[in-house]
Amino acid sequence: MELIKKVDAIKYEKGKQTKTTERLVSDETVHLIINDSHARSFSTISDSLEDFAIGYLIGERIISSISEIKEVKIEGTEIKITIDNYKENEDLMLCSDSSGGWRSKITSVGEVKSKLKITADELIKNIEKLKEEAFIWQKTGGTHVAAIVNNEKNEFIVREDVSRHVAVDKVIGAGARRNFDFSNSYVIYSGRMPGDMVIKIARAGIPILASNAAPSFSGYTTAEKGKITLVGFIRGDRFNVYTEPDRIVF
Repeated sequence: MELIKKVDAIKYEKGKQTKTTERLVSDETVHLIINDSHARSFSTISDSLEDFAIGYLIGERIISSISEIKEVKIEGTEIKITIDNYKENEDLMLCSDSSGGWRSKITSVGEVKSKLKITADELIKNIEKLKEEAFIWQKTGGTHVAAIVNNEKNEFIVREDVSRHVAVDKVIGAGARRNFDFSNSYVIYSGRMPGDMVIKIARAGIPILASNAAPSFSGYTTAEKGKITLVGFIRGDRFNVYTEPDRIVF
């Protein structure tokens, strides 16, 4: 599927209207089917779908390791995934994604243990790198972009999506496929940081979440409970650190 579509539009500027061609990100509904039974639907772009499926399962704590996955099969708009020891229960239904409407039922947050430290300069540099590598966003302005950074492997993996949740799922999945040590990795992305985003990071065991946007109070309290370093408003040469500031070297 093409990730970018061209459409006719009318541009209005300084009192004048002209015909123009605009680029739009191409999104569709994708279905994640677990063990031929449990299905969820997401609005997403059909790119890096295996990364998404793996990252989603880790971020929702449906699996704890990529080794639990037996098979991932992508057929059109269906992602069919087979995992060991899967059974539907209440814990698996209390997921943080918006598709199920269960975000308000997040009741517990495990603490993330990590010795990771990064410099302020690195954060400022990497928010610019994030923009530079956001190909679809540059063409359309219609995506969120996320990256997972692992300095041990010297890797910076970028993924985009119309959903900020799916963009982060994709980089978590990409990191898992590259055998990243999540306790020594961090996520930097474009988008707000509410509780349902921060819990995804905590469940994956990632110690730092950074963004050019703001956290909400639910994101702040979730980060406090999970010992996540929450960094917001990375713009120009400034940013705010809301929780666990010791991981940032000024």
